[in-house]
Amino acid sequence: MKYLSFSVGGSDTYGAVSGDGVVDLGKRFGDRFATLKDLIAGDFPDEVVAAAREPADYALDDIAYLAPIADPVHIWCLALNYVEHHDEVQNAGRVQELPKKPAMFARARDSFAAHEQPLRHPGVSEQFDFEGELAVVIGKPGHRIPQDEAYAHVAGYTVMNEGSVRDWQFHTRQITPGKNFYRSGAIGPWIVPRDEVGDVDDLRIVTRLNGRVMQDDTAGHMVHKIPAFIEYASSIAPLYPGDILATGTPSGVGFSRKPPVFMRPGDVCEISIDRVGVLRNRVEEG
Repeated sequence: MKYLSFSVGGSDTYGAVSGDGVVDLGKRFGDRFATLKDLIAGDFPDEVVAAAREPADYALDDIAYLAPIADPVHIWCLALNYVEHHDEVQNAGRVQELPKKPAMFARARDSFAAHEQPLRHPGVSEQFDFEGELAVVIGKPGHRIPQDEAYAHVAGYTVMNEGSVRDWQFHTRQITPGKNFYRSGAIGPWIVPRDEVGDVDDLRIVTRLNGRVMQDDTAGHMVHKIPAFIEYASSIAPLYPGDILATGTPSGVGFSRKPPVFMRPGDVCEISIDRVGVLRNRVEEG
């Protein structure tokens, strides 16, 4: 099942993909679950799952995708969480050693566009880079979650382009500026429940820029696995339903290539993850 937030006829709602269309779950259950985040907090009740299999209310071509979760409390991201990505960054002279603890940072909600919405070129920089990532969506809240209980707090998974403005990222030791440009990243198109995705280690993550494969790896090559990430993040602050944890990007990013490859207006970036989905965005002038 694929659960998504979308707009149709000027109204925002949420639903589930059914064939080439969408079942409007907001219309059916909006009095109980106002948003997809509320539905996730309710742990996808059986009646909602059954309704999601009904005939579609709208064609996919007739909706506008929204970010699956409009207002997460936290968007935590990991840097340098794949060995080969660390190596390419190190070879570019940017870091020294592989982090012994998760190299975590935060992103703002408005730094992300939805599926098929434009990525905004930063304008003040030409070093606009792509980062394909598997993102975890929290379902069950928790604080100081031990690793052996971590997956019980996962609602599902989505796809992220953790777009980065490299020169701004490296102005100082704090990478936050280069990670938070308005609409520089993207997330979506939907959330697939954890049980339907299964073991994430064999999930293939592929990033294409204008059809050319730039990144191609599996999630099993993460340095800090999802349970360790959840334990670490929830030690800092409680995790809430709808929180997003981006698990880091594999090797193949643009700035480490020779010559570097960056996203420019008119480019199309597409990130696919097995059993999760395909996130596609065109780059426009900022």
